[in-house]
This record gives sequence, structure tokens and C-alpha cells, in this order.
Amino acid sequence: MHRWSSLFIPTLREAPADAEVASHKFLVRAGYIRQLAAGIYSYLFLGQRSFNKITAIVREEMDKIAQDSICPHCIRESFGNPAAAGP
Repeated sequence: MHRWSSLFIPTLREAPADAEVASHKFLVRAGYIRQLAAGIYSYLFLGQRSFNKITAIVREEMDKIAQDSICPHCIRESFGNPAAAGP
């Protein structure tokens, strides 16, 4: 059994100065994401674990209705780029 107390989860007491949206403040303070550069974030342990669980739930529900699964990374990358969405 693995204890949460033995994990390194970097939390912050105060929100970052550049954070304006409440969800951004909460995710950074709770240790789910960390800013690498301007506009570039990486998932920390808790963020990656949550993302994997959500992906598994979506995949399970898509399998129940016999649909092809989707790639969340593909959606995120093509969302802002209409040319990447396909024909």
C-alpha cells in the first residue's frame, strides 16, 4: 500500500500572481499542474492521474455504446487549428 504522505506533491499556499481564472489558481495551488513557460503547462502526478482516470471513463462509456474511442490529445491539438481537423 502506498501512502499519500510519502508522495511529493508540491502545493502552494498562495495563488500565482499571473493566475486570473479560479480553476487555474486551484489547479496550480493543489499541485495538479505546473507552468513551464509562458502558456506551457505540464501535468504533475495528481494531474496526470486524474487525466488518465477521466480518459478511462470516457473510453468505457464509448465502448458501451460501441463507438470508436477518441484521443483527447488529438482533440486538444486540433481544436485551435481548423486545418488539423481533417476534411
